[in-house]
Amino acid sequence: MYKSYRGFNLTPVWVLITINFLLFIATLIDYRLIFLLGLQPAAFHDMPWTIVTNLFIHAGIGHIIANMITLYFFGSFLSRLIGGRSFLIVYFLGGILGNICYLLLPPSPLAIAVGASGAIFALGGTLAVMVPRLRVFVFPIPAPLPLWVAVIGGFFIISFLPQVAWQAHLGGLVFGLIAGLFFRQRQHRSF
Repeated sequence: MYKSYRGFNLTPVWVLITINFLLFIATLIDYRLIFLLGLQPAAFHDMPWTIVTNLFIHAGIGHIIANMITLYFFGSFLSRLIGGRSFLIVYFLGGILGNICYLLLPPSPLAIAVGASGAIFALGGTLAVMVPRLRVFVFPIPAPLPLWVAVIGGFFIISFLPQVAWQAHLGGLVFGLIAGLFFRQRQHRSF
């Protein structure tokens, strides 16, 4: 019996991860890209594209690795549940709403927000509503947790660390929870 090889499938999740890593490398080559693509409340009027571009810029290797690992697991699972197009809608609308919350409640008008965390919290919030009892492992906890506990607990632990844009996390999470209710109701109606 032979096992067939399906090959690599370029999903929306892999496209996002690739873009994030390419732009991370670009910011290592020219750090000024952070100022051009990061979201700064004081400069938003002159640079409105940053409400989206900051989702692809990260502050360091730990930041991008943590976000991309989480994006891979949450994104892969969610895109199988709701489809690639709906996954992208949740990702980008959650990230943009997170950025709007950051603009409304900035720690400083000169602070620059970077990272995909708001969009990733949108994915986590959607999954927390759709499959709340799914058991997941969260490093370094040695026992599996219900997904909703991991997502909400992660929000409170990560969001209140210094120099973290908790506003973006909150906006993304709230959007994700609402999106999760929408997709869960749609799933129930289809049965």
